[in-house]
Amino acid sequence: MAYSEEITKTQVAEEDQNIILNPEFEDGLNNWSARGCKILLQDSIDDGKVLPLSGKFFASATERTQSWNGIQQEITGRVTRKLAYEITAIVRLFGNSSPFDVRATVWVQTQIGREQYIGIATVQATDTDWVELKGKFLINSAISKAIIYLEGPPPGTDILVNSFVVKHAEKLPPSSPPDTEDVLYGVNIITNSNLNDSINGWFPLGSCTLTIANGSPLLLPPMAKESLGNSEPLNGNYILVTNRSQTWMGPAQVITDNLKLQVTYQVSAWVRIGSDKSGPQNINVALGVDSQWVNGGQVEAVDDRWYEIGGSFRIEKLPSRVIVYVQGPSSGVDFMIAGLHIFPVDRIARFKHLKKHTNKVRKRDVILKISGSNAKDLLGTIVSVKQIKNSFPIGSCISRMNIDNEDYVNFFVNNFNWGVFGNELKWYWTESQQGILNYTDADELLDFCNNNGIDVRGHCIFWEVESVVQPWVKALSTNDLAAAVQNRITSLMLRYKGKFKHYDVNNEMLHGSFYQDRLGKDIRANMFKTASQLDASPKLFVNDYHIEDATDTRASPEKYIQQILDLQEQGAAVTGIGVQGHIDKPVGPIVSQALDKLGVLGLPIWFTELDVSAENEYVRADDLEVMLREAYAHPSVEGIMLWGFWELFMSRDNAHLVNAEGDLNEAGKRLLALKQEWLSHAHGKTDDQDEFTFRGFHGTYSVDVITSGKKISQTFSVDKGDVPFVVNISLQS
Repeated sequence: MAYSEEITKTQVAEEDQNIILNPEFEDGLNNWSARGCKILLQDSIDDGKVLPLSGKFFASATERTQSWNGIQQEITGRVTRKLAYEITAIVRLFGNSSPFDVRATVWVQTQIGREQYIGIATVQATDTDWVELKGKFLINSAISKAIIYLEGPPPGTDILVNSFVVKHAEKLPPSSPPDTEDVLYGVNIITNSNLNDSINGWFPLGSCTLTIANGSPLLLPPMAKESLGNSEPLNGNYILVTNRSQTWMGPAQVITDNLKLQVTYQVSAWVRIGSDKSGPQNINVALGVDSQWVNGGQVEAVDDRWYEIGGSFRIEKLPSRVIVYVQGPSSGVDFMIAGLHIFPVDRIARFKHLKKHTNKVRKRDVILKISGSNAKDLLGTIVSVKQIKNSFPIGSCISRMNIDNEDYVNFFVNNFNWGVFGNELKWYWTESQQGILNYTDADELLDFCNNNGIDVRGHCIFWEVESVVQPWVKALSTNDLAAAVQNRITSLMLRYKGKFKHYDVNNEMLHGSFYQDRLGKDIRANMFKTASQLDASPKLFVNDYHIEDATDTRASPEKYIQQILDLQEQGAAVTGIGVQGHIDKPVGPIVSQALDKLGVLGLPIWFTELDVSAENEYVRADDLEVMLREAYAHPSVEGIMLWGFWELFMSRDNAHLVNAEGDLNEAGKRLLALKQEWLSHAHGKTDDQDEFTFRGFHGTYSVDVITSGKKISQTFSVDKGDVPFVVNISLQS
């Protein structure tokens, strides 16, 4: 199913040609120009130490005084909007021995005069070797001018380019479904997990000492029990790890031959730290996949009780050697591990379980009461019910330049009922330079959503992570920063009063502390208080990542709950919980347990930035289905926002649902299939009470009532409720 405009074979053939003129500088510097610096044609430099990798020549961008200085070529008239292009450039540095990023960027001017900068690719380059810079881009807008250029290194560093190719990107062949025929779901791949055979199968990583003792919990950890159901209880044996001189030391086991590619494995164990601890200790189940470290789950232990540790992983390419090991506490700190289980997750069985929950949580009994002028009118009455729209919020992140692409717009408005702006409402976007406000992009996006009946979240008023704070804000004195914060929130909230349904007030407070460090602990609560005073209508959210996946001890559900309670105690009007949902290899019970914990607060939970990343699109589709089903089946979740859906306009690679030129991949097909599954339809005859009863998802319905004499059509909406929803339908004229 394609959402792109038809491209003729002739046009595609033309686009398969390199659109860069003089790509290897055989015609000197013709068609090339300098961007704020000087460019030179070279056959060698540095006394012949730097030679072309291919051909006879290369170009150098020299006398650079700004990072954006470089070499460029205008490609107006040779680039076609809504076509994906791939760039391949051979680049190198000169004049600086340190490695720096070289970036490829396209600058375009639209036909209405708007300027856009499209980042294509980045590669770390040095002065010792030529490297390949490779990436893809797509222009959404109708343009009057387009220039492609290289930039990035600091002033004084020359950019060398040997060749530059830009061609219509080849469409990759679709992925093949992973082979799961011989997978033994729920079977532990750990040898001697219960330690009945002493330490057999285990070895110490490093010079630590492993001994067997007894006294650990006999029950499976809750997350594993939810996946495995009725399994054998544990026997109380555990490994005691002592004499640790490095954080990475602990028990290990080789599991190479026990693993299947592209299969999601759940990790579960009980862990405990010794009494010789000094402060909170991080415990991590890790995998060494050849030379790569893979996180299998983490937990922070603050005392000497037993903690559940859970996580997941997936191996996507055939490794030579895989070991699993437990590590993390400070050197000299003893720890214990019991009942380590690693097993393939049966997602199909989990989905069946979730469907039952979904029917309880998201459906309601409906009674259609039919009345007529006399009993004869009602004999043999046929009722046909069709759900037009599910009212559960499923939305996506969008950006201003995306809405110039008609294919993108069609997919968005046909498949989502909520929107959120990727960057256009953030402070660094609306006031990149002090005192110069730019709400144009946000205004246009808001108008677009309003015109298409799309509700909108406001993301975000502030962002607590220092690396994304504008330089001019960082440079302010304490008093000036306090004034700037007040001006920001007042300007934003009054301009858009009543126009956003939600706001993320201060983004990622578990992972950053810029404003709190500069303005004191009260500033966070004051942001919520001020926002509520300026506009009482929107729900005010906290918003953070890794809450749901057990991979980050800074962002456990317990710490998130405590943060919310602390804010509320200070008078902050926290009325929503944002779980971003940037997740890899999701496992349902781990996600569900996090939601259960957060749900105790009684606040609406939204997945605010959901995306999943997997190179194989069938695996990506499975991951997406896990998250959508878990969210939709949980009573505390009131909405899901995807963090984009279109290739080249996602924050993560291999996360898109729609390919760059509009073709649905397997993940996109899975989304649409679930949306169809979550529509209710019913057909039949009225009973002897002249009633027709069905159970359906919340949302909008149309009903046709057909008797021997007439047909009546009516629409109605089913909201949440514990008692049957009654619709009265009269056949009288």
